[in-house]
Amino acid sequence: MFELVRNIAAFIVALGILVAVHEWGHFWVARRCGVKVLRFSIGFGKALWRRTDKHGTEYVIAAIPLGGYVKMLDERVDEVPEAQLAMAFNRQPVLKKIAIVAAGPIVNFIFAAFALYLMFLIGVPTSKPMLGEIESDSIVARAGIPANSVITSVGGRQTLNWEEVNLELMSYIGKSAIPIGWKAAGSYSERFAVLDSSQWKFEPETSSALSSLGFSIYRPEILLILGQVLDNSAADLLGLRVGDKILRLDGTSMQNWEQIVGYVIQRPQQVISVDVERDGQELTLTGTVGQRETNGVNQGFMGFTPTLDKWPEGVLFTYQYGVIDSVSKALDKTWRLMTLSVEMLGKLISGDVSVKNLSGPIAIAQGAGMSASSGIVYFLSFLALISVNLGIINLLPLPVLDGGHLLYYFIELFSGRPVSESVQEIGFKIGGVILLLLMSIAIVNDITRL
Repeated sequence: MFELVRNIAAFIVALGILVAVHEWGHFWVARRCGVKVLRFSIGFGKALWRRTDKHGTEYVIAAIPLGGYVKMLDERVDEVPEAQLAMAFNRQPVLKKIAIVAAGPIVNFIFAAFALYLMFLIGVPTSKPMLGEIESDSIVARAGIPANSVITSVGGRQTLNWEEVNLELMSYIGKSAIPIGWKAAGSYSERFAVLDSSQWKFEPETSSALSSLGFSIYRPEILLILGQVLDNSAADLLGLRVGDKILRLDGTSMQNWEQIVGYVIQRPQQVISVDVERDGQELTLTGTVGQRETNGVNQGFMGFTPTLDKWPEGVLFTYQYGVIDSVSKALDKTWRLMTLSVEMLGKLISGDVSVKNLSGPIAIAQGAGMSASSGIVYFLSFLALISVNLGIINLLPLPVLDGGHLLYYFIELFSGRPVSESVQEIGFKIGGVILLLLMSIAIVNDITRL
């Protein structure tokens, strides 16, 4: 329940910020072009809060936080007093209309760069893309890249962490070869390999782009030594302490942490004996396993966590830059996110990427919740990614989106006359059906992934 509430709250905050940014772009440019703005609304439906400024613009926060809008004075919608005709949107020159409509997506890109700038300035704790065990006969294994190597580049673009590796790999979906740069463990010399991706099958419901190629992320070994014991938990009441090494449960030797977890989960409210090594001596402790409900099922729960082996030297680092360098890094990453988003749309149209990859509000809410719980820098990165995607999607030439309006205005700009109302109406209907279809597919995909 807590996770659900967290995801919903983070989704509302993220969407509210991004909608406000997008609509502010339309609002700000409209004002500069002399257009009267009647309402600036975040959300739809019943107004929860409203205020009117000296220019007569009503600011609203509405009950349904799934979008927003800027309502401008327009003769096609309302009767406009003769004294205010010059401030009506429909009376503006076509270049002003283009500027007003394009401002929303453009400000989304600017906001993404700003969010990434703050992220790089604060610093992102991360790890180098070091390989764990390589799956036998995988695409990576056939390329001869060994375990514990560090991926240095994909397609000639430097990759400092796994997020960057994953982003660059996505751009190679549908291609037959992926150039990879890598360094062997303990080596300073970069080597190169080419992954044969002609048979690459990426199924987002069952695997990630990384795992489908045979990449595995290095993780330090999980030790059987306790790193934390929660107060008043079953482990605490049983007498377990931080630093204890678990040897046996009910006389059964424990070889790894997964075995311990599996054993405990199956025994809620049962009495067990635990053999541990403490300060060089073996002790046997006896107590009752606790329980907690997971997806409606009672499972055993002890309230302890293990320690991890040490990371190899230099693998963990903070991805951080100074005030000046963060600007170029933020702009570069924003541009890469923009180009990659366009590439993925092209692959969706060509069929290289399945519609199964589309994500909807449920996936976005989960991403918002997870990033928010991980810290401000991860939430900023999430906001930047979604802001770029929101900007790109709004530029699609569908009449119900900003891109559709821009298409009509560019036709007007080059033809010298506006697109007829009847043609626009047909376009709005077609665009609405296409958008509804895409949203339905995305929501179904979200539900199937739950």
